Amino acid sequence: MSSDYTVGDLVAEFLNACGVTTVFGIASVHNIPMLDAIGRRNTIRFMMARGELGGAHMADGYARTSQSLGVLFSSTGPGAANAIGGLIEARFAGSPVLHITGHTASKFADRGLGTVHDPYDQLGMMASVCKSAYRIRSAQNALGVLTQAAVDALSAPMGPVSVEVPIDLQRAKLPRPAMLDHFVLPVRPARRPTDIELDELAARVIAAKRPMLWLGNGAKNAGAAARKLLAMGFGMVSSFNGRGTVPEDHPRNLGALTGSGMPVITDFYKTVDLCLVVGCRLRGHETNDFNVKLPDNLVQIDTDPEANGRTYPNQYFVCGDSQATLDALVERIEGRLHIEPGYAAEFEALKRNAQAAYIETLGAYGTFSPQLRAAMPKDAVWVRDVTQNNTTWGNRMFPLDAPNLNVYPVGAGIGQGLCLGIGAAAAAGDRRTVVMTGDGGFFLNVGEIWTAVQERLDMTVIVMNDRGYGVIKRIQDATAGGRRLYADLESPEIEKLASISDIPYFRCTSADTFGATVAKALAIRGLTLVEVDMHAVGEFPAYFPFNQRPAQPA
Repeated sequence: MSSDYTVGDLVAEFLNACGVTTVFGIASVHNIPMLDAIGRRNTIRFMMARGELGGAHMADGYARTSQSLGVLFSSTGPGAANAIGGLIEARFAGSPVLHITGHTASKFADRGLGTVHDPYDQLGMMASVCKSAYRIRSAQNALGVLTQAAVDALSAPMGPVSVEVPIDLQRAKLPRPAMLDHFVLPVRPARRPTDIELDELAARVIAAKRPMLWLGNGAKNAGAAARKLLAMGFGMVSSFNGRGTVPEDHPRNLGALTGSGMPVITDFYKTVDLCLVVGCRLRGHETNDFNVKLPDNLVQIDTDPEANGRTYPNQYFVCGDSQATLDALVERIEGRLHIEPGYAAEFEALKRNAQAAYIETLGAYGTFSPQLRAAMPKDAVWVRDVTQNNTTWGNRMFPLDAPNLNVYPVGAGIGQGLCLGIGAAAAAGDRRTVVMTGDGGFFLNVGEIWTAVQERLDMTVIVMNDRGYGVIKRIQDATAGGRRLYADLESPEIEKLASISDIPYFRCTSADTFGATVAKALAIRGLTLVEVDMHAVGEFPAYFPFNQRPAQPA
């Protein structure tokens, strides 16, 4: 029996069977059969990015907010290369992103024949930054390759995966696979530790009198067990990417005040007799390149065996799923802990004192976090770019209630926030998305603002405008003798930019009107822009480590 069903149709139906409802990308000569199939089926929303880089970040932001598979379609060669920066960020963040690209016809691939968009080793390029990368080599193995790629992306530790589909195979006909009628993606369950491992873990926890948790991105699903441990008397801190696993208004949750540059916290760590690290890499970025001294008795839980001792040494390592491991731990230790009297009160005082000390360093910007928190809905998604404001109060002080409300460039790349925010807004449903970016980052990918316009997304973009690369200037102050070279930018007026597409615009010129100005923007449904004139508010104060005096030679 003849069939008009093609590999392009298979790609579209596979995504639908995986529960995908939104994808991002650009139509191009080498992906038209796949996108045509998506359009004909009309079950998946295709959001048209202005560039593959932006589309990759959108798929990432979508994955983080929806806590599901994010999908990017790119062109080949230069187009696939354009996506690389976004795939790198997805790898940093542990985001399950499926990148589907085309390729020249199979008979021409990898031969250097100069066909359209024919790259040198495109598969190797993608494999170098992704968790894995595959090429579909025949119609009959297309479903198997797609399935493996999605399983890779969604299996812990999660990350981006690329798939090449040569243009001739996209058009190739095949019988429709019957298994798509009742398809279930065979994601393998993460490891549950043995009873022997769990008993040993429990014994070590029961022996502690002053314990604390350090939660990372890999512990986002373990919030219920983490809250039970806090109820038993634990204190906690989280990585930047693990924020909101436990609501950050909990009196013993330090949030992302990890201790970097804060002696009040690192001095307290000396009194902690157990640091239970769960699903966290203890990254150099958040520990001042591992100069934060952590408690000697460090016990680590991670689903990735390579995490064992990768950054800090540990006294015991359990390889297992964070949620399953903590749930089993709670069962074993409930009613058996003997927390030192007064420890909980000390930890609560530590949080109050640390927050007050940190706010004191922010000058006029010290009130921005509480002002914005009061203006924003509690369930709004909080997306940021790399800015002085985010490096300080945005990452460390603004309280969050859930992990999927927290989206920012984990790899610290500038210019990603707007695109991450577009993806987050596409996944947010009725919730509002608020993006904070600097002017340098905003203008790096400003073309994507029209993606938000076209898709009628409900998001407010706050541009902290100091007319340059403020973060770079701080680094230059600390490392280049204060020579602020190549960091001042001439850019269009943001108000005029907003008027081109009838985007409601608001301007803040004083610290005490920040929250009220943002509230006006939030009162309007759809896309709105807020510009904060940092020259009018005042220069942002130097922050750690750029506020430290260089060591004097002996």
